[in-house]
Amino acid sequence: MDIQRLKLQKLNNTRDLGGFPVADGRHIKYCRLIRSGRLYKLPKLTRSYLENIGVTTVIDMRIERERLDYPDSKLNGAKHVVLPLVIAEAAGITYTKSLTTVWREESKRIEKEFGTADRYMHDVYERILFDPRSQKTLKEFFDLVIADENCILWHCSAGKDRTGIAAMLLEAVLGVDEELIIEDYVVTNVFQRKKRTLQKAGLLVLPVSRDFKRVLYALMIAKPEYIKHAIATVKERYGNIVEYCKQALGLTDENIEFLKDKYLE
Repeated sequence: MDIQRLKLQKLNNTRDLGGFPVADGRHIKYCRLIRSGRLYKLPKLTRSYLENIGVTTVIDMRIERERLDYPDSKLNGAKHVVLPLVIAEAAGITYTKSLTTVWREESKRIEKEFGTADRYMHDVYERILFDPRSQKTLKEFFDLVIADENCILWHCSAGKDRTGIAAMLLEAVLGVDEELIIEDYVVTNVFQRKKRTLQKAGLLVLPVSRDFKRVLYALMIAKPEYIKHAIATVKERYGNIVEYCKQALGLTDENIEFLKDKYLE
């Protein structure tokens, strides 16, 4: 499937899940489920577009530090709900204004505890999925998706990790094929290519070794291995993603059928 981003100013990683096919032959309705990066200093035309398609719930999955650095633009007619998903010590390296500040806080710990970016990101995704606090937040995310009457938008900072895990779970519950779930995760790299080029240039001024700069840059990428590891770990513990949502998050068969009836056509 050719996944397209919504071409909106200041939003380079925002997309409508509308059109995604599911196992029973239906597809996700358009203008109902939007995943995004942060909504910071949005121009009027971008805000007007999101308001006009009927966004009535905005879910902000960022921690307080991120929200203070980059506060969301508010959309008229939408309630803004804060659901911080990742516990602070696993917030990652791309989410605050100063890379230097983040390096001071995170780089030594990452290098000492994990050694590689891949092992670190595997741990971050496992925290999102299996930490009891994160599971409580993910249950609240599904509660909002069930309750919303029009269009729901959820986001973190880059729209990659926390947003991606929430999208993975919701897409699986709706019946989206695993290969398309992975494709939806990885396409972030296409949408953020220009931004990543600038960030890579910014890493050149950091006072760290060349090897560790490569680690820092790797943390900014939506590697397919990260989402595949998340899916594989869920399967090891629960059999499949839907069973995870039922057993770990408390979704019922009735909830799942309700979501399908609501968001598929």
